[in-house]
Amino acid sequence: MIQIKTNAEVELMRVSALLVSATLTEVARFLRSGVTTMQVNELAEQFILDHQATPSFKNLYGYPYTTCISVNDAVVHGFPRDIPLKDGDIVSVDVGVYKNGFHGDSAYTFAIGAIPEASKALLRITKESLLKGIEKCVAGNRVGDISHAIFDHTEKKHGYGVVRDLVGHGLGRKLHEDPQVPNFGRKGTGSKLKEGMVLAIEPMINLGTKDVFHDADGWTIRTKDGMPSAHYEHNVCIRRQKPDVLSSFEGIEAAEKSNPNLDATYY
Repeated sequence: MIQIKTNAEVELMRVSALLVSATLTEVARFLRSGVTTMQVNELAEQFILDHQATPSFKNLYGYPYTTCISVNDAVVHGFPRDIPLKDGDIVSVDVGVYKNGFHGDSAYTFAIGAIPEASKALLRITKESLLKGIEKCVAGNRVGDISHAIFDHTEKKHGYGVVRDLVGHGLGRKLHEDPQVPNFGRKGTGSKLKEGMVLAIEPMINLGTKDVFHDADGWTIRTKDGMPSAHYEHNVCIRRQKPDVLSSFEGIEAAEKSNPNLDATYY
């Protein structure tokens, strides 16, 4: 069942979403070759707790960590590890927080040091596809309009693999609510978008095949051909005139550009 939020509830959700954005900003300041994804996880967890919030992911469905950190061919749900990152890695960091009765959920993919041009293009186009999907988040449109916009920009125009097994979702008092928001689909199909709906839009796009598999840990999802994958996510409230994006990449991008250990030249 799709939950419609009041304006007051949306503002509480904005607080949660912006706390996720602030957490990812701290991550952007910290990331560099030589640090481990477990260190990133610990940093994020402490930051969330210091802001009187609870990590949304930890212990959800049995998941043991605060963050999902997916490196290179890992698409999503990657376990933090004690393995150091190295130049050339691309790293998706997905974070959720629960505060004031509502969840925020956002993700961003970072480039450690210099990365190949093909990976730069993948990050740029995946990020662009998120914005194109968000443009369709207005009352009267349908979920399929969002899905098609993402698919058209990534797989149809650029030949990337749009993961079929994973979707965006509604967001609110529960981390995963209706409706599901695939990253592929046809215009004019799916649930009708109504004012007050809040969605987590999250293109998960592979440089090669769309096909994926579960790693031996039972959680990490990897590309079948071993090619890299990118993942970006925003929280968006449906409005009549234009989408209301509750999360923000502004601080993340500023920290990314000021960190000499990250490559922000892809966009």
